[in-house]
Amino acid sequence: MIAEAFVLGAGLGMRLRPLTEDRPKPLIPVFQKPLITFALDHLIAAGVKSFVINTHHRPAAFEEFFANGEYRGHPVQLVHEPEILGTGGGIKNVESFLHDELFITYSGDILTDIDLQPLLDEHSRAGNDVTLILRETNYGQDVALEGNRVVDMTNRYGHAGRYDFAGVCVWTRAIFDRIPPGRHVSYITVLADWIGQGGKIGGVVANEGKWFNIGSRREYLGAHRAIEEEKWKPDYLAAIDWPVRIAPDARIDSTARLAGFYSVGPGCRIGAEAAIEDTILWPGAQIASRSHLRNCIVRSGRKTEGDLSDTDI
Repeated sequence: MIAEAFVLGAGLGMRLRPLTEDRPKPLIPVFQKPLITFALDHLIAAGVKSFVINTHHRPAAFEEFFANGEYRGHPVQLVHEPEILGTGGGIKNVESFLHDELFITYSGDILTDIDLQPLLDEHSRAGNDVTLILRETNYGQDVALEGNRVVDMTNRYGHAGRYDFAGVCVWTRAIFDRIPPGRHVSYITVLADWIGQGGKIGGVVANEGKWFNIGSRREYLGAHRAIEEEKWKPDYLAAIDWPVRIAPDARIDSTARLAGFYSVGPGCRIGAEAAIEDTILWPGAQIASRSHLRNCIVRSGRKTEGDLSDTDI
């Protein structure tokens, strides 16, 4: 069992603007549940006991959400980066907050139900320096694997990649000696260097289950569509009421029409003869009477009216 995890939360979320103007990407809601909490729930189910999360953009939102310094009774330590350090620099920056020989990192902008146990088992069996979860996706496909050994990343050494890094891995503390403090660096670069220097980098292929990268509005809406159409709910949320399509205190006029996939957050108001289709309403959004929204996202507290398609408000 691995007891500590570092969840990466410091990204800028530029491809999701304007949705991330007033909140960090890991706190955007997916059927009314903040994205980062899926990572935390997944890790708790795998045995993790405490968390470190790095912040940069809109850190006050993290501080408010984790005001009690915990999540479901598990300690959460926030570590702010005044200057963003990248995925590798972020790991180095939290060295003093991670105490065990092994720890997990988990990207705060993914949503998945990949089984983590094979990752933990393979790391223990092989005695790797690092073990990655890999997946065949339509992204970069820049990781080359021979058996369970990663032999190349980003085609550094001439081996064609077939797999993508899925955003979850196990590290030994040896990683801290390979990253200079206070420097912006990607852990992909660090790993590629380490491979060339004889590092033991392992990989576990996990093509089963769902894996969503929530990096753009298309991916954000696509995740909602897939969750709705496929009735997807990860096992680690079995005891949690999710997905939530309509918050209990939302007020929807009896003549309004809701179609496709939708989520109506707490405190939302939808007026008479309004219609929403394939649309997400964050808490406190208000839709005027006779408005029609299709493929839209309305942020917290925003008011909108008229006919709108493919719009973020």
